[in-house]
Amino acid sequence: MAILFTFLLGIGNFALHKAVLESRHPVIGMLPRFMVTSGGRASLLVEFGVLLAVLLLVANGHPGWSWGYFAYTVSNAAAAWLILSNRW
Repeated sequence: MAILFTFLLGIGNFALHKAVLESRHPVIGMLPRFMVTSGGRASLLVEFGVLLAVLLLVANGHPGWSWGYFAYTVSNAAAAWLILSNRW
């Protein structure tokens, strides 16, 4: 169950990440160039790496990492909301 929960959080993280990249908000210009070139593929690759690592940890008997990833997702959602609503 923790693997499914983590996977669903990962889907949400990718959706938020893609929405922020497509918003072309000025804060994206503050990121290193290699993170946003080619449509942000490098930053999405980093996001995938984080999700893969957490999924492997959860699958190998460390379900607490799922809660850590939940906290990571909540912080990403808050940042995405700030960026997409032009409050930042």
